[in-house]
Amino acid sequence: MNAFSNVQIINGPNGEPVYVVIPYATYMQTQSRHKDTDVPHQVVGMIAENAWTAARAWREYLGLTQLEVATRIGISQPAYAQQEAGLRPRRTTRERIAGALGIAPHMLDL
Repeated sequence: MNAFSNVQIINGPNGEPVYVVIPYATYMQTQSRHKDTDVPHQVVGMIAENAWTAARAWREYLGLTQLEVATRIGISQPAYAQQEAGLRPRRTTRERIAGALGIAPHMLDL
Protein backbone atom coordinates (compact mmCIF):
# COMPACT_ATOMS: atom_id res chain seq x y z
CA MET A 1 0.00 0.00 0.00
CA ASN A 2 1.35 3.44 -0.90
CA ALA A 3 -0.73 5.45 1.55
CA PHE A 4 1.23 7.82 3.76
CA SER A 5 0.95 7.13 7.47
CA ASN A 6 2.01 10.01 9.79
CA VAL A 7 0.69 12.98 7.85
CA GLN A 8 -0.88 16.18 9.06
CA ILE A 9 -3.59 17.95 7.08
CA ILE A 10 -3.94 21.71 7.59
CA ASN A 11 -7.29 23.22 6.71
CA GLY A 12 -7.86 26.75 5.50
CA PRO A 13 -10.36 29.27 6.88
CA ASN A 14 -13.22 27.62 5.00
CA GLY A 15 -12.44 24.20 6.48
CA GLU A 16 -11.13 22.77 3.22
CA PRO A 17 -7.74 21.03 3.19
CA VAL A 18 -4.98 23.42 2.04
CA TYR A 19 -1.68 21.79 3.07
CA VAL A 20 -0.40 18.34 3.87
CA VAL A 21 2.64 17.96 6.12
CA ILE A 22 4.64 14.76 5.67
CA PRO A 23 7.83 13.55 7.35
CA TYR A 24 10.99 14.95 5.78
CA ALA A 25 12.35 11.47 4.99
CA THR A 26 9.18 10.69 3.03
CA TYR A 27 9.50 13.96 1.13
CA MET A 28 13.13 13.21 0.24
CA GLN A 29 12.15 9.77 -1.07
CA THR A 30 9.64 11.36 -3.42
CA GLN A 31 12.26 13.87 -4.61
CA SER A 32 14.94 11.28 -5.30
CA ARG A 33 12.46 9.25 -7.32
CA HIS A 34 11.80 12.22 -9.62
CA LYS A 35 15.46 13.20 -9.76
CA ASP A 36 16.31 9.94 -11.50
CA THR A 37 13.49 10.03 -14.02
CA ASP A 38 12.72 13.60 -15.06
CA VAL A 39 14.81 15.42 -17.65
CA PRO A 40 14.32 19.19 -17.34
CA HIS A 41 12.62 20.88 -20.27
CA GLN A 42 15.62 23.21 -20.61
CA VAL A 43 17.94 20.25 -21.30
CA VAL A 44 15.65 18.89 -24.01
CA GLY A 45 15.35 22.40 -25.47
CA MET A 46 19.13 22.83 -25.62
CA ILE A 47 19.45 19.54 -27.50
CA ALA A 48 16.75 20.48 -29.99
CA GLU A 49 17.66 24.13 -30.51
CA ASN A 50 21.44 23.78 -30.68
CA ALA A 51 21.82 20.21 -32.01
CA TRP A 52 23.93 19.42 -28.91
CA THR A 53 24.51 15.98 -27.49
CA ALA A 54 22.73 15.14 -24.26
CA ALA A 55 26.06 15.24 -22.40
CA ARG A 56 26.74 18.79 -23.54
CA ALA A 57 23.21 19.97 -22.82
CA TRP A 58 23.37 18.56 -19.29
CA ARG A 59 26.82 20.08 -18.70
CA GLU A 60 25.66 23.49 -19.87
CA TYR A 61 22.43 23.20 -17.86
CA LEU A 62 24.43 22.43 -14.71
CA GLY A 63 26.80 25.33 -15.38
CA LEU A 64 29.92 23.17 -15.61
CA THR A 65 32.92 23.52 -17.90
CA GLN A 66 34.41 20.66 -19.87
CA LEU A 67 37.47 20.89 -17.64
CA GLU A 68 35.38 20.48 -14.49
CA VAL A 69 33.64 17.38 -15.84
CA ALA A 70 36.91 15.96 -17.17
CA THR A 71 38.55 16.44 -13.78
CA ARG A 72 35.68 14.63 -12.07
CA ILE A 73 36.10 11.72 -14.47
CA GLY A 74 39.89 11.76 -14.24
CA ILE A 75 40.69 12.51 -17.88
CA SER A 76 41.98 15.50 -19.83
CA GLN A 77 39.68 18.22 -21.14
CA PRO A 78 40.41 17.36 -24.81
CA ALA A 79 39.59 13.69 -24.13
CA TYR A 80 36.32 14.70 -22.49
CA ALA A 81 35.50 17.04 -25.39
CA GLN A 82 35.74 14.05 -27.75
CA GLN A 83 33.51 11.94 -25.51
CA GLU A 84 30.97 14.74 -25.16
CA ALA A 85 30.80 15.19 -28.93
CA GLY A 86 30.04 11.51 -29.52
CA LEU A 87 26.44 11.00 -30.54
CA ARG A 88 26.15 7.56 -28.97
CA PRO A 89 28.96 6.91 -26.48
CA ARG A 90 29.50 3.43 -25.09
CA ARG A 91 27.60 2.41 -21.98
CA THR A 92 30.65 2.68 -19.72
CA THR A 93 31.41 6.15 -21.07
CA ARG A 94 27.81 7.28 -20.48
CA GLU A 95 27.99 5.93 -16.93
CA ARG A 96 31.19 7.83 -16.20
CA ILE A 97 29.83 11.08 -17.66
CA ALA A 98 26.53 10.67 -15.81
CA GLY A 99 28.38 10.08 -12.54
CA ALA A 100 30.41 13.23 -13.05
CA LEU A 101 27.24 15.20 -13.79
CA GLY A 102 25.35 13.69 -10.86
CA ILE A 103 22.55 12.21 -12.98
CA ALA A 104 21.37 8.70 -13.83
CA PRO A 105 23.05 7.21 -16.93
CA HIS A 106 19.74 6.71 -18.77
CA MET A 107 19.24 10.49 -18.67
CA LEU A 108 21.93 10.76 -21.35
CA ASP A 109 19.92 8.51 -23.70
CA LEU A 110 18.02 11.32 -25.41
